[in-house]
Amino acid sequence: MQIDPFISFTLAILLLFIGKEVVSRIRQLRRYSIPDALVGGALCAIIVCVLYYAAALEVTFDLAVRDQFLLYFFAAIGLNTDTRILSKGGRQLVILAILAVLFMVLQNFVGIGLASLFGMDPNTGLMVGSISLTGGVGTTMAWTPHFVDNLGIENAAEVGLSANMVGLMAACMIGGPLASILMRRHHIRPSRDTVLEIGILHREEQLSRIDYYGVLLALLWLNFALILGQGITHLASLTPITLPSFVGCLIAGIFLRAFGDFVLAKGEKRLWNFPSMQPGVALISDICLGLFLTMALMGLKFWHLQPMLGFITVSMLVQIALVILFVLFVLFRALGRNYESVVICSGFGGIALGSTATAVANMTAVSREFGAAPQAFIVVPLVCGFLIDIANALIISVMIAS
Repeated sequence: MQIDPFISFTLAILLLFIGKEVVSRIRQLRRYSIPDALVGGALCAIIVCVLYYAAALEVTFDLAVRDQFLLYFFAAIGLNTDTRILSKGGRQLVILAILAVLFMVLQNFVGIGLASLFGMDPNTGLMVGSISLTGGVGTTMAWTPHFVDNLGIENAAEVGLSANMVGLMAACMIGGPLASILMRRHHIRPSRDTVLEIGILHREEQLSRIDYYGVLLALLWLNFALILGQGITHLASLTPITLPSFVGCLIAGIFLRAFGDFVLAKGEKRLWNFPSMQPGVALISDICLGLFLTMALMGLKFWHLQPMLGFITVSMLVQIALVILFVLFVLFRALGRNYESVVICSGFGGIALGSTATAVANMTAVSREFGAAPQAFIVVPLVCGFLIDIANALIISVMIAS
């Protein structure tokens, strides 16, 4: 059964409300900063799975608008970025990039070892390594033809997509708990900055500042960011560099914010008044992130796990444990043992197991609970969307060739 785009979109909104209600009633979910979107989207995916097995009914949602929400969200992050913050996050960006690259290599060696242990082609292990987990669905589908046609691994797509499904769910679930553990164990004080760099959810004083022209101005500049971002992505496509669309929008947003602050702000501020439009930008970013993550989860098809359940289960348990240990004993210490490090660590599951959106959703949930972390929201998306994709392609190519 195919659900058309409008009904799928409407259902995603409903699922967000359901997730919010469930989280408000279960203290443990609030304690570990589990996003509302995870709860609502996962409930939908479970119901769809039950229908598939109990009634032989396969429900498919047309989620055509999902990726557009992601573009708006990262454009909003860019517009909310004061360029002076970028220089402050330089050290953490370099450290996170280096450690993330090293972790991808570790992921792949673990995957190859487990595939050999199960008597499978070692290259199959790459599909439960950085291809599907760090790279995501796009990287999985991009490498699938090579695995099928050149390496003879017929079920490469199923293995990769299954691993990505489990990784996405796990990434959503471990971010908040890891942040809580780190803050308790190392006695980290929450941020004193209560003005979040993104998002205004649950902030009445911000809601009271929203006005018609402020939201309209926010939407105008977000659209400008998306248009410019498309141009940046197109230019990048003419080079050997593969630049995801959302990174182009993030860069465009940062550029437009700097252009507005240093050039347009000197004029009459008719088309650039950031204090007026900031609540609108934050509101749109909240809506878009929630809907994107809900749609990503509600579209999961758990029955794809069945053909290779044993291998997938063992592999993912090991990979998830590896992420947790790496965060607790390596990443947090290397990043400086402070609150910004905690927030970055809460998003590392998204880098290593899920997606950039998952990483930012986890960080958003933690920052709403404990306070703002502006550097984290610049460092993680840039590492996730730009540096990691380039490094991942090189690592995969080398490890397949060897």
